Amino acid sequence: MYLNIKATKENTFDAIVVGSGMTGGFAAKELTEKGMKVLMIERGKEIKHVQDYDTAMKQPWEIEHRGKTTLVSAEERWANSRFWGLGSEEVVNHLTNDKENPYVEKRPFDWIRAYHTGGKSMHWGRQSYRWNKQDFEANAKEGIGIDWPIRYEDLEPWYTHVEKFVGVSGQKEGLDVLPDGHFLPPMPLFAPEAYFKKVMFDKFNRPVTVGRVANLTQTQAIHTELGRASCQYRNKCARGCPYGGYYSSLSGAIPAAMRTKRLTMLHDSIVAEIIYDDQKNKAVGVRVINQHNNLVTDYFSKIIFLNAGSINTAALMLNSKSSRFPNGFGNDSDQVGRNLMDHQLGAGATASIEGFEDDYVYGQRPNALYIPRFRNWGNDKQTAYLRGFGYQGGASREGWNRGVAADGFGGDFKENLTKPGAWAISIGGFGEVLPDPNNRMYLDPDKKDKWGVPLIVFDAAFSDNDRAIRKDIVASAVEMLETAGFKNVTPYDRPTHLGLGIHDMGTARMGRDPKTSVLNSFNQVHDSKNVFVTDGAAMASASCVNPSITYMALTARAVDHAVKSLKKREL
Repeated sequence: MYLNIKATKENTFDAIVVGSGMTGGFAAKELTEKGMKVLMIERGKEIKHVQDYDTAMKQPWEIEHRGKTTLVSAEERWANSRFWGLGSEEVVNHLTNDKENPYVEKRPFDWIRAYHTGGKSMHWGRQSYRWNKQDFEANAKEGIGIDWPIRYEDLEPWYTHVEKFVGVSGQKEGLDVLPDGHFLPPMPLFAPEAYFKKVMFDKFNRPVTVGRVANLTQTQAIHTELGRASCQYRNKCARGCPYGGYYSSLSGAIPAAMRTKRLTMLHDSIVAEIIYDDQKNKAVGVRVINQHNNLVTDYFSKIIFLNAGSINTAALMLNSKSSRFPNGFGNDSDQVGRNLMDHQLGAGATASIEGFEDDYVYGQRPNALYIPRFRNWGNDKQTAYLRGFGYQGGASREGWNRGVAADGFGGDFKENLTKPGAWAISIGGFGEVLPDPNNRMYLDPDKKDKWGVPLIVFDAAFSDNDRAIRKDIVASAVEMLETAGFKNVTPYDRPTHLGLGIHDMGTARMGRDPKTSVLNSFNQVHDSKNVFVTDGAAMASASCVNPSITYMALTARAVDHAVKSLKKREL
């Protein structure tokens, strides 16, 4: 391996951002807009917005195997294939080859990755919910994990800042459990869903709303300036949206950063180590391996933002050892890699709906209904478990594909399939997973990948509390659908592991005490404050809502603090 030790001026920047996904892109946008010269490093290949969405506009018959998961895909992308639909030909070229990027499972963990420009921001479900006040306080009140060093009020203005830029459609409901945000007009509920909402309120005083989703229902100048257009209701989001109708780093943050002319992007480059200077008592840069030729290059900066995703960020920190940090960068507390969390999913219920034959839908709504958490909230006190869950799902009408398994042929059969089928409904729970230091990832002491970087080992699983929540998710879903009068109510509980929620978080948590946490209240590594971690690794608990909007709010807040601190010469 050739080591390039020439620390040239070309390799020095104001800031380095590791990762180009949801938080990396936003960090680069915020830093460049504040006047910083930024190097963004992406370990995967370059993907260009619009032109590299190779399946975005294809019809089913134009995809070789009609979008199925092929044997080759199942072998090469075995982890991605565990998630329903992510192994299909429609999206598989933009997901990581697990065979070339292996990991070790001491206990099963479904690690879904996307190594390319924009990362998983190209594939996310776009559900965008603010945390509530109790989410930040629950650890302290219940004696779980450690207390968050911030509260909702600290993040509230940054939620608004992010929502305005991203573009989140949603309905204001005035709920403490699900705080309102800065919303574009909501997508409509379908007729059976509106009926379901009324029944849930009348019978249980339980709110139901349309999903708060990062799809543009009404573009603003901040969106059109970047070439983004309104959602086309195609529901092909996972393929990449050439219209920019949904938010991703590719269509939003990265173009915004690029127009400042202060962003440099480096692709196919694996950040293997953080360089720590013992004389200066701080990190001064990163060591990067070109994944094609193994060339090693050092890059330097005043501040570093780690946004590689909770697992890769923690792995980078653990692999960055020095005389100051013999157990890994920032790991004095032995908490780097620990408290690995996710959201559980794959449990709920389905039902058929009678009536509503005269009601139909507009396009293919890329969204769901949402039922906010109601357990262990207000007067509801559970004894079997702590925290709670929310539901996502919705009603739909059967389409022509119902004929795939049906008997029949000829003109009458085909004519029947041109008419909308019956309505059905499905709701699935997203349950909170508690932090546990024994749920962790670490680096294998012997096994390395082809670039000489230690393999990641997963040792994490659901707890008794998680299983109790899951049991209630199923039972409550059945109860609600039956109360609504729907027919053929069928519970489901698919076998799953941590990771399949694709909301991995918690491996370098924020906290007040350096002895029990990795980061302070501004996402700075306690003992190297010019390094910021603002991806999912920073989370001290998980809530039960989709986390990306919170990650971005933490990122914007941290960048603001970083730039102000630099100007004060505090970093």
